[in-house]
Amino acid sequence: MPPQRQLQLQSTITSQGKLEIALAEVAMPEPKDNEVVVRIDATPINPSDLGLLFGAADMSTAKIGGSGNSPTLTADVPAGLMKSMAGRLDQNLPVGNEGAGVVVAAGASEAAQALMGQNVAIIGGAMYAQYRAVRADQCLVYPGDVTAAEGASWFVNPMTAQGMLETMREEGHTALIHTAAASNLGQMLQKMCLADGIDLVNIVRKPEQAALLKGLGATYVCDTSSADFMNDLTEALVATNATIAFDAIGGGKLPGQILTCMELAANRNAAEYSRYGSTVHKQVYIYGGLDIGPTQINRNFGMMWSIGGWLLTNFLQAAGREVNARLRQRVAAEIKTTFASHYTNEVSLAGVLSEEAIAVYNKRATGEKFLIKPNEGL
Repeated sequence: MPPQRQLQLQSTITSQGKLEIALAEVAMPEPKDNEVVVRIDATPINPSDLGLLFGAADMSTAKIGGSGNSPTLTADVPAGLMKSMAGRLDQNLPVGNEGAGVVVAAGASEAAQALMGQNVAIIGGAMYAQYRAVRADQCLVYPGDVTAAEGASWFVNPMTAQGMLETMREEGHTALIHTAAASNLGQMLQKMCLADGIDLVNIVRKPEQAALLKGLGATYVCDTSSADFMNDLTEALVATNATIAFDAIGGGKLPGQILTCMELAANRNAAEYSRYGSTVHKQVYIYGGLDIGPTQINRNFGMMWSIGGWLLTNFLQAAGREVNARLRQRVAAEIKTTFASHYTNEVSLAGVLSEEAIAVYNKRATGEKFLIKPNEGL
């Protein structure tokens, strides 16, 4: 029998401008008819989770308190950023987008009962906890030879990678560009593009990241630290005709540089000069915020261009049930291959709030992915 109480990581921003994070003891969830209760055995720390966990707090002011398995964290939120936090003030918000574990209780519906005892990956938020109640349709059953750690990152990265390719096709593009491309997500996207016969231009910022992707079979890898970056990117775009990009960084000059190189590539074989630029539409979607500074563009790429935001949840809502089911089926079939995730560190729920762990995972650096084991180390 599951226990009556459980631990859940909660984040609060107070009206006084303080971030407060603590492990709270909460009641064990009771499943409704169409729900199951899952013991969370593994849940990843994604960049998208950190936005809720830390909000707009200045983490250089963070102070760790509490003791042992009851740690706390406090930090100051700059006064100028409090307006952006208005919707969450004085609310104890649970954190964590996705996870995996075992169904330990089920509601009365046939769909819920069919999941009893199954190994499942789940979505729905509040995953940084020991147990979570979710709807039966929020579960993905994975084979018995797949561990919770292997199944935990089944949604955010795999579905995002697939969503990018779906968007590319829907909008009439034939090849794409991806930044921060040596990430877990980037590696998945590279494997998918090889399997599906799609040209992918990868942008990284270190030679070792370029080497990693080339080891996976990547043909086009451009390193922003190279003096020849702009020329290398232009040549890759000439070769691939990639006219859509997905940018994980957001801030800085890179989105504008990508558009510039797209325009240079489009004009390489232009029949005639136009002062309005090429007639090729160039699209950059910003889907992440690894750099939260301003996005800087120098408009030297004509008039046929767009920069916009891209969010997985919005894409899935628009895509419909049939597409969602197809994408999930591919994840389940390839969770140990195409969509395999790699973790550099594992921590308990209490370990999430250790000073050493925060110093690493809050850098949001490529290749530094943490996995939480909520029912271990407590």
